[in-house]
Amino acid sequence: MSVQTAQVIPAPPGSRRVIQVSIDWTRDKDPRLPLGHASIVAALRNAGVDVRAFSFAINNSGFSEEQVLRSILDGALGTESDQVDVALGVYVWNDGVVKRLLVALRQHGFRGRIVLGGPQVSYAGAGLEQIYPEADAFVRGYGEEVMVALASTSERIRFTGVHWAGQVDPGLQAQANLALLPSPFLGDVIELSGGQRFIRWETQRGCPFRCSFCQHREAGSRLRRRDIPLARLEREMELFVRSGVDDIAVLDPLFNLGDHALAVLRTFRRFGYRGRLSLQCHFSTLDDEFLDACEGLDVRLEFGLQTIHEREARAVERVNHLEKVLEGIRKLHARGTSFEVSIIFGLPEQTLTSFRRTVDFCLQQRVPVLKAFPLMLLRGTQLERERARWGLEENREPIPSVIRSHTFDEREWRQMEALAEALRRTEGWHPGCVEALDAWVLPSPDTAGWWSPAA
Repeated sequence: MSVQTAQVIPAPPGSRRVIQVSIDWTRDKDPRLPLGHASIVAALRNAGVDVRAFSFAINNSGFSEEQVLRSILDGALGTESDQVDVALGVYVWNDGVVKRLLVALRQHGFRGRIVLGGPQVSYAGAGLEQIYPEADAFVRGYGEEVMVALASTSERIRFTGVHWAGQVDPGLQAQANLALLPSPFLGDVIELSGGQRFIRWETQRGCPFRCSFCQHREAGSRLRRRDIPLARLEREMELFVRSGVDDIAVLDPLFNLGDHALAVLRTFRRFGYRGRLSLQCHFSTLDDEFLDACEGLDVRLEFGLQTIHEREARAVERVNHLEKVLEGIRKLHARGTSFEVSIIFGLPEQTLTSFRRTVDFCLQQRVPVLKAFPLMLLRGTQLERERARWGLEENREPIPSVIRSHTFDEREWRQMEALAEALRRTEGWHPGCVEALDAWVLPSPDTAGWWSPAA
């Protein structure tokens, strides 16, 4: 397989060195470089930029902020530091680490440019330089073409999606021509030759929905869906099969939408792929044509239901049509298709009783894997801006969750959290109703250990 050679924006001779840093929340089976980080690295390498890529797992017991700092400073050796750009993606889980790291970089004499991107930047309003005073530039949106353009010059160029500290902030999002972006897989940025069996992959970007808790949207609008060309995807799929990749999590916010998804599934089947495909789907767009395309493949379809209650759903702009949900679940059971459903606790208008009813609805429908996640107020989302309207209050965990609102208190939230843990412990063999699930919940905060009917 030849390396993809599509050009993004050629960087001229004498371009700046880029130290691309990822501080991620990962799992043991994840590739060394996360997909978004690797896609930017692939674009930089493809343009001939001198790029040094570092990735650190913040949830690893051996994680060290000092190691991150030292890696960056060492990566700048061999060139004038003012000719180096340090680029970091900022997420809810690493925001505090990044802030401390920027201070330490300046204290250690780093004179190059600091460029920040990621969701904490992309969806923030004006005033980013007050949050991150050491940074020089902020990138909202997709970073591939932007980073190549920034690396090509030491000037403060004007580029859609770039905000320079101290200048008027236009608040625009950078886009990327997906037809021209080089593949991080075909370019060996994410190496598969070493026996990497699990990968995260994308076939499209954007989402047609407008959930107020989600960052898959531009402020005030839907994030327009864009497909990665099938020709590139086919070469990637062929590589996956040849390299023995047997577990692929597709990161598309909504996979089961239109002919593009059907073509991807049919290509996997044509290549004889035998590994697992985890696909994020929506009940409203689940039809027989899509399910037919899944036949012969080991798929796990993941549906975000969030809640069955219209009042809660309208509060977060995520209304479900329960008749479509029920129809979809019946079809999945009839075909024996593996699937899971996720719901959220801590929603506006939610109560402990309404959450229990949502759990019970799913259990009664024999959902094989039901996952419940706490609500997070992600920076720049509509829900984050409306927290006062709903009385939403967060805890002080590294990744904060909503634990109080006008309709539930922290004690009730803890009971919802305990139900979520009981669901985790019974994945694949959930009891048939929420009352039976109660037997898997810790009886009281003072009781040591978990108990179950089998204990």
